[in-house]
Amino acid sequence: MKNNLVIARPSARAFARRPARQRGVALFIVLVLVMLSMLLAVWASRSSLFSEMVVGNDADYQRAFEAAQALEQDAKLDILGQRADGRDCSSTACRETTANAKIPQQPPDVISLIIHLADTNTDTQCDAALCVRRAGRQDFWNNNGSFATDPTVGEASLPDMQAVGARYGQYTGAGIGSTASPINPILTDRTDGQGGWYWIEVLPYDPSSQTKGLCTDCDGSSAESLGLVLMPNVVYRITSIAYGRKAGTRVVLQSTFVKRRKQD
Repeated sequence: MKNNLVIARPSARAFARRPARQRGVALFIVLVLVMLSMLLAVWASRSSLFSEMVVGNDADYQRAFEAAQALEQDAKLDILGQRADGRDCSSTACRETTANAKIPQQPPDVISLIIHLADTNTDTQCDAALCVRRAGRQDFWNNNGSFATDPTVGEASLPDMQAVGARYGQYTGAGIGSTASPINPILTDRTDGQGGWYWIEVLPYDPSSQTKGLCTDCDGSSAESLGLVLMPNVVYRITSIAYGRKAGTRVVLQSTFVKRRKQD
């Protein structure tokens, strides 16, 4: 009897590689990617918020700057005795105040005004936004404390000056719009410590300077004098302050202005 030796061959499935055991590496990579995505989203949101704050602050400053410029122009019209619509003040002056707190029109009016202002308020030496030249500290807008006890120093505080300042359109009749549609929300704000004001300092000068005049050709051969003189002999210094809608926004502008007339 013949014995047959049968050799069993392993199947192909037996040679298949068994899957390796999971060790959590893929989960760790996914968590890292998620954290990086979250950090990127947080950075993008903070960057957007910062840009919005910068744009908002700049817009608020520009609005306050435009309000300060409008107050400065309003003060010039006040000095010229003109209304905002371009018409001159009639027999009834634009300034409905006491006769002493008027823009001087003649040289004798300057002395009367200065005496009145010096005696009216010893702290500010101002009345109805008209002031004598400040002595001592000039930046009263940075002085939030009490004024000096010595009236000759003239170091008035900002709240004291606000009480004697002029609002936009107060003496020119300039319109500020309505509550629903204001021309500038800063100019329409009449809250204490908010909005804007202007002050006019009366600065007398030497009358002899008016004879110097101006010339278009000063080479000595054909000097043509323009014959401009100031009336009266006063230079006005205008200070305007406007507060923005955001805390910390404030614009201060100063300029000099003179009333000129052609020499007779």
